[in-house]
Amino acid sequence: MQFKRIGVLTSGGDAPGMNAAIRSVVRTAIGRGVEEVYGIYSGYKGLIEEDMELLNIRSVSNIISHGGTMLYSARCPEFKTEEGMQRAVDVCKKRGIDGIIAIGGDGTFRGATDLTRRGIPCIGIPATIDNDISSTDYTIGFDTAMNTVVELVDKLRDTCESHARCNVVEVMGKYAGDIALHTGIATGAISIAVRELPYDEDQAIAKIIKARENKKRNFIVIVAEGKENFAEAYAKRIEEKTGIETRFSRLAHVQRGGNPTVRDRVTASLMGKAAVMELLDGKSNLVICERKGVITSMDINKALKIDRMFKDLMTPEEYAELEAEGSLVDMRRHCEERAAAKLNLYRISQEICK
Repeated sequence: MQFKRIGVLTSGGDAPGMNAAIRSVVRTAIGRGVEEVYGIYSGYKGLIEEDMELLNIRSVSNIISHGGTMLYSARCPEFKTEEGMQRAVDVCKKRGIDGIIAIGGDGTFRGATDLTRRGIPCIGIPATIDNDISSTDYTIGFDTAMNTVVELVDKLRDTCESHARCNVVEVMGKYAGDIALHTGIATGAISIAVRELPYDEDQAIAKIIKARENKKRNFIVIVAEGKENFAEAYAKRIEEKTGIETRFSRLAHVQRGGNPTVRDRVTASLMGKAAVMELLDGKSNLVICERKGVITSMDINKALKIDRMFKDLMTPEEYAELEAEGSLVDMRRHCEERAAAKLNLYRISQEICK
């Protein structure tokens, strides 16, 4: 199939580096002979409402350094309905859009596979600061978010040192504690708590008490938001059990903003190019991944299943289906490798953060 027009959209939570991916998609597509590239505003909502405009090499100049997404993002419950999806397909046919590059997270990819099933080829690019797309080792925005956390926690440590305080800092990561694990090590946090790994609260508090006896004055505890209803109450318990004045800080959406780092700009650029090349090669329903430092791709349906398996959301029926297909062993190995890497990071943090 010859692609004359393609669309690009961003959906879900914004992530630094999305603009770099948009830029790469537009410039690669035009450089490879695609006549027109539509920038679709506000994700699938904009597709349904036909809110889009043509992008060119110049219109994506100077966006690589900007956080957020120039195409904006919005929730779209209507797209989850058959009527909404058909409207999106009709818009694509009306505009002559032959395929779409969808940048975002797992919800974005589910939308992409729905469109592919209805005759609009789609390729997904993983962009989420949480790094919680299990099919890829890295998602666009992760590095920038971590650097933002490190900068803010370093500032908190300064005041903790001055007043001999503890600060419990909640960072983003509902299903994946990657931000917490990496920034906890990078900031020298005395303790890190994430939902997917066991946390010994008594041992952690004992460590804080021992460190204070050894004349330590500042204490940082990093908690991933996925450990729900924990961080704020934990700060109170630390103060009660140690006698150390303890504050709670929720960094929240400040982690989403800011100029993307080199890592995110380069990865987004590589993934953007790879997505266009896959589309032009006649492939669809794929998500671009980084695996062991190599940019590759995976079927979106497989990627979504791996994600559900890793997050322990898969039903017994789904497991049985995978076993019947003969893909269960491979998917389990993938999840086990990812879990082992995370556990190793956690163990390192316990050993060196004191």
